[in-house]
Amino acid sequence: MTTSEDNAFPLSRRTVLAGLAVTLLAPNIARAVETAAPVAKPADAKVVDPQTGKPAAAMADPPLLAGDYAKERHKFRTDLLNKGPAPDKYEPLVAPSGADQIFYRSGLGGELELVAWVSRYERTPKPKPAVLFLHGGNAIGQGHWLLMKPYIDAGYIVMIPSMRGENGQKGNFSGFYDEVADVLAATNRLRHLPGVDPHRLFLAGHSVGGTLAMLAAMSTKHFRAATPMSGNPDAFAFFHRYPEDIRFNAKNPREFQMRSAICYAHSFKCPLKVTHASEEANIDPRLALLAKRALAGGVKMELATVQGSHNSALPGEIEQSIQFFRSVAV
Repeated sequence: MTTSEDNAFPLSRRTVLAGLAVTLLAPNIARAVETAAPVAKPADAKVVDPQTGKPAAAMADPPLLAGDYAKERHKFRTDLLNKGPAPDKYEPLVAPSGADQIFYRSGLGGELELVAWVSRYERTPKPKPAVLFLHGGNAIGQGHWLLMKPYIDAGYIVMIPSMRGENGQKGNFSGFYDEVADVLAATNRLRHLPGVDPHRLFLAGHSVGGTLAMLAAMSTKHFRAATPMSGNPDAFAFFHRYPEDIRFNAKNPREFQMRSAICYAHSFKCPLKVTHASEEANIDPRLALLAKRALAGGVKMELATVQGSHNSALPGEIEQSIQFFRSVAV
């Protein structure tokens, strides 16, 4: 790992907003995750309930299923009917300023070699805490990295992994399932980096990355705490809004259940603070149900709303995540 000094000064609002502006202008802009609200469609378009295959104007609550999500993952294999790359436009994979580009292996037998960006840091006698941040959208961009400065200034080593099929890389986009395996593989890569404290490993993610953060936090005990931001815990609702992203067999409800944290809310394996923007009111009922189920299952979970839109609230959500991580472990 190359060397740099940890910044000790507080992050200015201008710097945060500058990073946010780059993200908003990047071609892989984070996708909004409004849930359940009917969407205006062409007159000949049909929106169906993936559980029944019938036209639907509103979505029912997904079932609460028994069993541990991590164990269920070992028994389930997604059935991809349409194989290909992630759907978003992308930038060339070039390491941003202040980051090193490394690789991690994922997929069956480690056949996928995927890119991750890691902040430059000096090894110290005491290992440093680290944050695995899962980007929004379905491609990684320079704008995502600029938003990581608050974590770096707070003393964290930061990694942003790309996922299979993103930015021209190998692998098939699956929409919230095989990508979880990539997150777990990236987790192992980060926790074994020299100078990283594996006992102070934290997880955060925004939008699509927020959903993946929920599913990953149910799949491993390696995280000390997690902060999903503006993620959707309900795949039934998400794909109701974005049916063009369905690559799997939509006739099988199990495909949706295994992409829905709300169906296995008791399976979270670390404390969570789940945040969303004040302008994302449509997601409130889903997150409230997620929290109700999680708390009933003995999970430590907080919900918080940050003023702003899906993208403009992100700096505030990142600040809240840092405060939460510090409250869990110094």
